[in-house]
Amino acid sequence: MAKSKSSKNVSERPARSAMNGAACGCNPGAGSVPCQTRDGVGPGAHAVGVDAAIKAANLKQLKRIEGQVRGIAQMIEEDRYCADIIQQAAAVQESLRSVAKNLLRNHLAHCAVVAMSEDGTRRDDMIEELLELVGKVAR
Repeated sequence: MAKSKSSKNVSERPARSAMNGAACGCNPGAGSVPCQTRDGVGPGAHAVGVDAAIKAANLKQLKRIEGQVRGIAQMIEEDRYCADIIQQAAAVQESLRSVAKNLLRNHLAHCAVVAMSEDGTRRDDMIEELLELVGKVAR
């Protein structure tokens, strides 16, 4: 996949806070095991909260996508008509966009809300992250 010239490379982002030993907040009250998490925003950080319905829908959709991709591979192996393969590839892309939108919905409802309620670099980092994410999802 080609990257736009304006997108930031992960290595170009400012350094974030280091790992800590806090229990993860992904599924509070569901008996989640404490794990190493990273405070802050960005790659490596842990979700503040996960909506169980969104998670279940995403996992179900991703399993369907796996099947679609295997089907595309089989179509290529069988030398099927190019337009049919392209149509299936477009369907997979749309399915992935749906998963990304659900993840963005969860991110806004949980992670972004927490970070945006704070002042300072965590809030600023979240604003930048959201701008990048919306740009990627809107393509």
